[in-house]
Amino acid sequence: MAKFNALMLRENEGKIQAAVEQVDDGDLPEGDVLVRIDYSTINYKDGMIVSGIGGLVRNYPHVPGIDFAGTVEESSDPALKPGDKVVLNGWRVGESRWGGYAQKARVKAGQLVKLPDNIDTKRAMAIGTAGYTAMLAINTLERHGVTPAAGKVLVTGAAGGVGSVAVALLAKLGYEVAASTGRPEQGDYLRGLGASEIVDRAELATIPSRPLDAERWAATVDSVGGSTLSTVLVQTKYRGAVAACGLAGGRELNTSVMPFILRGVALLGIDSVMCPMPERAEAWERLGRVLPMDRLDAMTEVSTMEQLPKLGRDILEGQVRGRMVIDVNR
Repeated sequence: MAKFNALMLRENEGKIQAAVEQVDDGDLPEGDVLVRIDYSTINYKDGMIVSGIGGLVRNYPHVPGIDFAGTVEESSDPALKPGDKVVLNGWRVGESRWGGYAQKARVKAGQLVKLPDNIDTKRAMAIGTAGYTAMLAINTLERHGVTPAAGKVLVTGAAGGVGSVAVALLAKLGYEVAASTGRPEQGDYLRGLGASEIVDRAELATIPSRPLDAERWAATVDSVGGSTLSTVLVQTKYRGAVAACGLAGGRELNTSVMPFILRGVALLGIDSVMCPMPERAEAWERLGRVLPMDRLDAMTEVSTMEQLPKLGRDILEGQVRGRMVIDVNR
């Protein structure tokens, strides 16, 4: 059997240890398609898994990595053939089954999206689950009726992965973008992505004392949750909308019905993990048309599997800016 490298998590007396190991093809889980992986990336959820927190992984040893991009090597499904460039996001890959921190993966054909011709595998992972989630959020807001004419759109956690891509996409689509961050030194970076206003995270971090506040935002892409989401809701304009896609600031939501029944505000949930395939394909196709690739490249760094334990800690502490691509073959 052919061997390949993978980041293996092992449990030892309740503690998770991570190391790059050699793995056999035969150890991979069952699936229709064998993919030779070029790149993966790191998301907040990956940080939790690699750090052994959150109870997301139940069985060890385990290969993490919730997304990857690469080339089909073998396929028993007629929809995919050897040589096809593909991307995978979610489906609990990297959680309940082995994921993308490896040089190979075997998965179900229905979990893979063929990449648009203008997105290579490196840029696919620069986009990653974070950028794909940002596109899902914007598509959902626009289906709700949000347009550039409606007013300023807020992006919370703007210097992170979801936030960075959301800022770049919204600016390209003609929206006026306010970027919220707790790292003021990232102001120039966010303006370079297209933000016209930088909002200190502290302005949004306290649970609102009133059921409604002054109307500020036509819409929000929120990857923070917690008290930030509570504040954003009471500041949303009449018939505005908030796309909630993360919980970096907490999973609790303290609010009242007032924004919903007096202003008609919509709280729209964004699920990237089990999202139906037509919406996934739509998001990736639109990313290929809309996302400014020069801005994507400017927000992207490349690292290796050996650095993943440190990167996992860094992303949980809010120390990763933009997008971090993992070259699994270095």
